Amino acid sequence: MNSKQTSISEIQFYPIKPKDGLLWFVSFVLDEKFWVGSVAVYTRQNGGYRLVYPTKKIGSQNLPIIHPINHEAGSAVETAINEKVSELFNENYESEQIGSL
Repeated sequence: MNSKQTSISEIQFYPIKPKDGLLWFVSFVLDEKFWVGSVAVYTRQNGGYRLVYPTKKIGSQNLPIIHPINHEAGSAVETAINEKVSELFNENYESEQIGSL
């Protein structure tokens, strides 16, 4: 088993008009080797966000294009994206507070 930690960088958000919990799409660089795009970010009913990875519809089946192969990798991506969301919201909140002084 490989003990190398999963690296997530260059996270970019692509906002859309929210619908049924879908807030935006996200792209990121995985382990400095792969660019991953079209990952949907949905709100969770209990707070936080969940990720839905892209699929391709072939006939009546939706086949996965890319997805984490284990829980640790999926958690690493989800944690990195949640941290980036928090960072962005905090930046916006702080700039609004400074602007109102």
